[in-house]
Amino acid sequence: MIDMTLPTFRQVVLDCTDARQLAEFYRELLGLVYRPGDEDGDADWLVLRTPDGRPQLAFQQVGTLPAATWPDGPVPQQLHLDLTVPTKTDLQAQHERALRLGARLLRDRSDDPDEPLYVYADPAGHPFCIFVG
Repeated sequence: MIDMTLPTFRQVVLDCTDARQLAEFYRELLGLVYRPGDEDGDADWLVLRTPDGRPQLAFQQVGTLPAATWPDGPVPQQLHLDLTVPTKTDLQAQHERALRLGARLLRDRSDDPDEPLYVYADPAGHPFCIFVG
């Protein structure tokens, strides 16, 4: 067997037309913090980390970006994030938070007996789910 160093996952990068706005949305939603220097830095590339410093999400400024029309339109979702909470009570609380922070509800499957969930679009139009898992 050849000894080699394998790549490791670092972060998910989301293209967006307003990197600061989208970073703020996910910072609030997920309780993340900015990489040192990104709090007030250039908004073309921003990185959010866990409070203990592990990279999670990055935001890359682009000039234009067609918003996903998934699940009902011609523009596919291209990527989505799955977020979990432990209980249906937590699901409802996070649903209200997500909407308050600027998410747009795409699907309500909160009454699904096997996998209660909500599907949203973030402020830039990227789909994400919050489900009980």
